[in-house]
Amino acid sequence: MKRRKLFSQRNAFCYFMAVWARRAGRYAKWYLDSKRYAKKRSAQKLPFRVKKHQSVLIRKLGESDMRLQINKVTNLKIAISKINGILIKPKETFSFCRLVGLPTKSRGYLEGMELSFGKARAGIGGGLCQISNLIYWLAIHSPLTVVERYHHSFDPFPDDGRVLPFGSGATIFYNYRDFQFTNNTDFTFQINLWISEKCLEGELRSSQELEHSYHIFEKDHQFLKIGDQFYRKNEIWLNKTQKVSGETVESNLITKNFARVMYEPQNYSVE
Repeated sequence: MKRRKLFSQRNAFCYFMAVWARRAGRYAKWYLDSKRYAKKRSAQKLPFRVKKHQSVLIRKLGESDMRLQINKVTNLKIAISKINGILIKPKETFSFCRLVGLPTKSRGYLEGMELSFGKARAGIGGGLCQISNLIYWLAIHSPLTVVERYHHSFDPFPDDGRVLPFGSGATIFYNYRDFQFTNNTDFTFQINLWISEKCLEGELRSSQELEHSYHIFEKDHQFLKIGDQFYRKNEIWLNKTQKVSGETVESNLITKNFARVMYEPQNYSVE
């Protein structure tokens, strides 16, 4: 049975109005809530590296237009210029959308690939989720507290060189689907981002050396076929380990993922 689309999905004007109504609500929240948002950046790096990661810039994603992948690199460079060196001081909150702002043509953004209602399409500023994904991966390897994070409810493409567990990213859609984390520690963190020849690279640094290390791993990964549809599920877990003794002091479930798959996987179970 086909799922009926929401009226706002069928009518372009209503969809536009619905988006801006949500954006207006976010603007109000930004200026009326009690959060202290991180905004100061520094070219000088903090002394201790917590975690480093990189992701490939150009990937083959199904039959998608490679032009959108190339344009994405330009979009990433613009967004990086707004985030690189950001300091997250004690009690401050990092907000991806607040720092980067609305991606528009006038700000130099190009058409990149974005996901909308489970389909890949061209959109101004498309591809910025690659940055939010990377920063999320850095943040969960630290004592920082993720307070807002979303992931796609669809898995549109088969894995192509994926090195992180499925569902370990953080999608954004300006500005009502934001990615935020808060620094509830007594020391300062910093995010540094840059683009190398083939990769988007980033690191999380701290003003003090951490007492613990953090290991992220996947459990119960499975493809399912339910009726005529394919789905993918897993769990993302975190082990917190004392650096000196090597003892695991905490083991916590971060998230459970369940997403509709837009392709036919090679191995799956039938329910």
